[in-house]
Amino acid sequence: MSDVADAAKRLLLGRPVRSDRLGHTLLPKRIALPVFASDALSSVAYAPDEILLTLAIAGLGATLLSPWVGLAVVLVLVVVVTSYRQNVHAYPSGGGDYEVATVNLGPRAGVSVASALLVDYVLTVAVSISSGAQYAASAIPALRGHEVIVAVAVVLLLALINLRGVKESGTAFAIPTYLFMAALGAIAVVGAVRFFAGTLPLAETSELEVLAESGYEQGLMGLGGALLVLRAFASGSAALTGVEAISNGVPAFRKPKSRNAATTLLMLGCLSTFFIMSILLLARATEVHYVEFPAEQLLRDGVPVGEEYVQHPVIVQLSETVFAGMTPVIVFIAAVTGLILVLAANTAFNGFPVLGSILARDGFLPRQLHTRGDRLAFSNGILTLAAGAIVLIWAFDAQVTRLIQLYIVGVFVSFTLSQLGMVRHWNRELRTEHDARARVRMVRSRTINAIGLALTGTVLVVVLITKFTRGAWIAILAMAVVYALMQAIRRHYDAVHEELALGDDPAAARALPSRVHAIVLVSRLHKPTMRAIAYARASRPSVLEAVTVSVDPQDVEAMREQWERLELPVALKVLDSPFREITRPILGYVKSIRRESPRDLVVVYIPEYVVGHWWEHLLHNQSALRLKGRLLFTPGVVVASVPWQLESSVAAAAQLKGKP
Repeated sequence: MSDVADAAKRLLLGRPVRSDRLGHTLLPKRIALPVFASDALSSVAYAPDEILLTLAIAGLGATLLSPWVGLAVVLVLVVVVTSYRQNVHAYPSGGGDYEVATVNLGPRAGVSVASALLVDYVLTVAVSISSGAQYAASAIPALRGHEVIVAVAVVLLLALINLRGVKESGTAFAIPTYLFMAALGAIAVVGAVRFFAGTLPLAETSELEVLAESGYEQGLMGLGGALLVLRAFASGSAALTGVEAISNGVPAFRKPKSRNAATTLLMLGCLSTFFIMSILLLARATEVHYVEFPAEQLLRDGVPVGEEYVQHPVIVQLSETVFAGMTPVIVFIAAVTGLILVLAANTAFNGFPVLGSILARDGFLPRQLHTRGDRLAFSNGILTLAAGAIVLIWAFDAQVTRLIQLYIVGVFVSFTLSQLGMVRHWNRELRTEHDARARVRMVRSRTINAIGLALTGTVLVVVLITKFTRGAWIAILAMAVVYALMQAIRRHYDAVHEELALGDDPAAARALPSRVHAIVLVSRLHKPTMRAIAYARASRPSVLEAVTVSVDPQDVEAMREQWERLELPVALKVLDSPFREITRPILGYVKSIRRESPRDLVVVYIPEYVVGHWWEHLLHNQSALRLKGRLLFTPGVVVASVPWQLESSVAAAAQLKGKP
């Protein structure tokens, strides 16, 4: 059974990779861009949708503001990218925002950032995969209504690919990412050429009317209109998610790591800016309409279009307009857009495990997350992320509009605290730097981070105000729970460390017990029992006795006679058990020895069968397992398992010897 599982594991994940091959997994910029920036790049596939969707609440006229809202988003994006280019030079270890906040603001701020990022990574996977599932349902009508199943299957597939290693997953995802860039570039360039040539047609949805929701019949007038614009800006700021992943992934870059990471950030910023503004400007030029509830909000000749109407995402509408009549091109764009939305989750599959490893190293998460798997990936972190994303997809029915309300809270918490930390970093550096040119550079860097702090802090406040009641409170609650959990884990590790420390007198830890009282447990006289007695005698204990429990008086009497006939040099003690129990009498006897001689060490030798088949475990060793489980909680007691290999284990042992 174990051989079948091992063969399946090798087939799915590949052969184990030696630790000294870690350097070969490092990424060049051409692979690092799709690995770490696919999340941010893919955001342009749904961030403009969310801007238009939110503004459409106030009716058709409000959507004319979409390019200006997009420009505000781009401004924040440019400042954040510029700030993070400084972060990767100042803190290249891979801790990213967590390290910046911990070093400059203290451990609590660092854990706050970490909790926000961990929640954001899980949401990244859930949102990206759900969005991709919706694109797939648009392209393949048979998938409609099955988006959740499709999304869960894709999460499992991505987890499997990432378990094979970072470089392998990056290579697999590079081509689709570059195809997506080419597709958006084609829409932007061809759309611009046709616009200036006067041949750009209107979108199919341009003929539909947009019904304003109750309370917004007058458009964007008053406080309500202002809050709606802010809400559109907050939703569009989802385009910034994923920027922080590069600062967390600096160790995965080839040398010079910081410079390559900064260059990748610059490419990401330029591409995202170009794509966001191109989509919003073309959407306005072609009069694309996109609403949250199309069956009710979209009207044809004054009548709602109804449930049978299928609303396509903005990029699909633009491709149908720009490349009207060119069905293969339209299908290609829809396919690569849906694919990049799925692959965008790969950014989280690279960021979450690395951050989890650093937090585990610092004692804030279970130590298992710090261990690399067979393929030098942080396997436990990958599996944890996949499980969290699947829970969210299932709970929110793979609906992007519902999930995105939770989405950007965490990332802007980390942005804001990171910018504040960098401002303090430059203040500290300026106090000790005397070189004039270096001081000018530091002042310039501090100014950039201060502007970043002001902008990201403003966005965070806007997000909290506009999205709190629409689901953002769930993300905040999740961050609080993760924060409390990490603090509890750290307290536990600190308490265990203090409890196990040698203290001021290391010699006390080496003090020997006054005596060793050895007990060999006997169920019947056979070869395993004789081996256990031999092992116990070889240890030369102060006291050695064999102990059995009287469940059947006839069996015990027969054992006594056989014991005396063999003239075994060990006394046999029989424990009475009127209720036919085995575990309780032995525990009581061991505890009585400890009470009489607290400084004695009691060693219990338990004969056990070594079996070769899984089903044999159900037939043997059950009493031994129960006893060991109970004796582990008894102070001053050591349990020694004495193995006896059955014939069925010989073949299994031979196969194990043949393994590398």
